[in-house]
Amino acid sequence: MSVRKLKPITPGQRFRVVNSFDAITTDKPERSLLAPKKKSGGRNSQGKMTMRYMGGGHKQRYRVIDFKRTKVGVPATVKSIEYDPNRSAFISLIAYADGAKAYVIAQSGMKVGQTVVSGPEASPEVGNAMPLRNIPLGTVISCIELRPGQGAVIARSAGTFAQLVARDGKYATIKMPSGEIRLILLECVATIGAVSNHDHQLIVSGKAGRSRWLGRRPRTRPVAMNPVDHPMGGGEGRSSGGHPRSRKGLPAKGYRTRSKVKSSNKYIVERRKK
Repeated sequence: MSVRKLKPITPGQRFRVVNSFDAITTDKPERSLLAPKKKSGGRNSQGKMTMRYMGGGHKQRYRVIDFKRTKVGVPATVKSIEYDPNRSAFISLIAYADGAKAYVIAQSGMKVGQTVVSGPEASPEVGNAMPLRNIPLGTVISCIELRPGQGAVIARSAGTFAQLVARDGKYATIKMPSGEIRLILLECVATIGAVSNHDHQLIVSGKAGRSRWLGRRPRTRPVAMNPVDHPMGGGEGRSSGGHPRSRKGLPAKGYRTRSKVKSSNKYIVERRKK
């Protein structure tokens, strides 16, 4: 993967950094794996705005992703690496030996023609999905289940990965992308390798209109509001706004909101660093 900086022939391209998409092999998705995607514009069933700064954007179709990898022991061939407008990572179309097709999150290093397989008998190679019980210690993994059969929920965005640190009893110790160290059941499935498109963090949009294409409307800064609208509003001249806090008064930027009596706290060995 690589990025390109454009020549500033327009104001919107002066700071624009684009993805070169050299890993993408096709621009036509598999039609049988597409689903309609309806936009709400931030409105609820009554038509009232419940989420601000949402609306517009280019029309998208959802790609149905197989996060569970339930076809155990059936080899599949990677047919293409594709762009997905619904996520930061790339996806890959795989065709199973029995004729079925599916989309999966593409791992960094996956190639067209490569064979991937899921199940405990699979080898620990990039793109293969295995239970944590069978993955060698120290392996870089992604697309991890939190509960057996739930489907991948951890480390799915571009460039993210976790690491299998240890095994003890019925739990595996995982170092999460955030730095948190957590226990996960050994029956949970993970995919070998880091998620593709690790250069996603280097991309610079270059202009406000690009945010509109993504369905994001302009966001008003709290310090520019009046006191009646936000706790950080008001003041004479350009005041800083005081302590950062949300619209409802909860402190932001460092204030921990996780419940101290949450049932899953016992599975967290070490919290992420601030």
